[in-house]
Amino acid sequence: MGRWFAVIILTWPILEITGLILLSDRVGLGATLALVALGFVAGFMVLRRTGLQAVDRLRSALDRGEEPGLAMFDAACFTVAGFLLIIPGPISDVLAIVLMLPWTRRLILRWVAARFETRVYRQQSTIQGEYRVVAEEPGAQPREGNSTAIEHDKERQ
Repeated sequence: MGRWFAVIILTWPILEITGLILLSDRVGLGATLALVALGFVAGFMVLRRTGLQAVDRLRSALDRGEEPGLAMFDAACFTVAGFLLIIPGPISDVLAIVLMLPWTRRLILRWVAARFETRVYRQQSTIQGEYRVVAEEPGAQPREGNSTAIEHDKERQ
């Protein structure tokens, strides 16, 4: 994993510069510089919007009693997309646009979730109090008792 990360980090600038040169040959230098500037401004706008909306979505998810994980994941994706738009180059811009698509974020979320191991811990609780055994047979007298701790297993409920 570390080697692939190093290869990507080292080849990324070369690929971006190559992409800018090829784009400049196709559409001209002025249009290429305008696209780089537009991507830079769009990246800052996405980052600004993400920061404001992330707080609102987090607050509304908590108010509804939902887990804020999805809102936080979307905010993280838009933050990464904003930084990718700020980086000059067509490859990072295309990746940013793809990352902002809803179906792409769902695919990434599924992929990430499949790689994390989740563990559910079952809790046992102790209930203190008095109890009375209710007879199942009609006409039988119930027995009464007192207990300071009755183990209550949540799985039996």
